[in-house]
Amino acid sequence: MKLSDRLLSHGCSLATAGMDAAFGPRLSILIFHRVLPQADPIFPAELDAPRFDRLMALIARTFRVMPLGAAVAGLARGVLPQRAMCITFDDGYADNHDIALPILRKHGLTACFFVATGFLDGGRMFNDTVIECVRRSTLSSVDLSEFGLGRIPLSRASDRADTIAKLLPVVKFRSLDERRPLLDRLQQLLRPANLPDDLMLTRPQVQQLRAAGMEIGAHTVMHPILCKLADAAAEQELADSQSTLAALLDEPIRLLAYPNGLPDRDYDMRHVAMARKLGFDAAV
Repeated sequence: MKLSDRLLSHGCSLATAGMDAAFGPRLSILIFHRVLPQADPIFPAELDAPRFDRLMALIARTFRVMPLGAAVAGLARGVLPQRAMCITFDDGYADNHDIALPILRKHGLTACFFVATGFLDGGRMFNDTVIECVRRSTLSSVDLSEFGLGRIPLSRASDRADTIAKLLPVVKFRSLDERRPLLDRLQQLLRPANLPDDLMLTRPQVQQLRAAGMEIGAHTVMHPILCKLADAAAEQELADSQSTLAALLDEPIRLLAYPNGLPDRDYDMRHVAMARKLGFDAAV
C-alpha cells in the first residue's frame, strides 16, 4: 500500500502545495476535523484515538512536520526540507484539545487549529445538529418528504448513517438564514433527545492549545459557504473570526482556512483578495 493510501485509510485528507521536485520544494498538509475517544458505530471510519496515535507515530517517523506559518514562509523562499508536512484541524472541536493534543505532544508534533469562532463555548455546527438529530432520534422511522427523501428507516446504525449522508448536502449549501429553519424543522421531525452542547472548543481550551505550542488560525465565524454570501458579509465573516481570535490570544492571526474549501464553488478569487486585505499570510 502506498503511503498516501495508508494516510487516507486512517481517516485524514491530504493536500499538497508548491512545485514539483524538478522545480522546487513541495509541502504536504494533512487535514483533520475530529479525533473521537473511541469508534463511532454510525461512522466506523471516523478517526478515533488509537488510530490517530498510530498515524502520528507513522508521521513522526516519516515526515518533517513543521508549523504551518514556518512552512509557508519556507515554501515562498524555496527552502523547505524534504518531506515537509503540516498537520491541520478544521472547525474547532473540543476533542482537538482533549484527545488530539496529548497524542500530538506524545510524538513531538505540532499542528494548526482553524477555529470557527461562532461555535466557541457551547455552540454546535449545522452538520453536527443534523448528525445528532439523527443519531439521537427516538423514532424507528421518519417521514422526510419535505427534504426530498421520503420515509426513512432509522432502526439500524447504517440507516442513520445513510440518512445523515443524504441530509447534509440539503443543508450545507444553503445560506445561513436558510439553514436555521431547516435545522429547526429537522429537530421537530426527528425528536432527538438531549442535543449536545459540548462538541466545540471553549475559549480557555483555545488558549491552552496555543500555550502548548500549537498554531491557531481563523475559519470564519459561522462556517458559511463564502460564495453564498454577499461580498461584504463574506469579508465580515473573515474579519470577525480573525479579530476574535486575536483578542483571545493577544497576537495577530495570520492563517486562514476557507470553509469547505473547494475553489470556485465554495470560495473564489474575491475571497483570496479579502484574505490578503485582512493581512493573512496564507490561506488553505
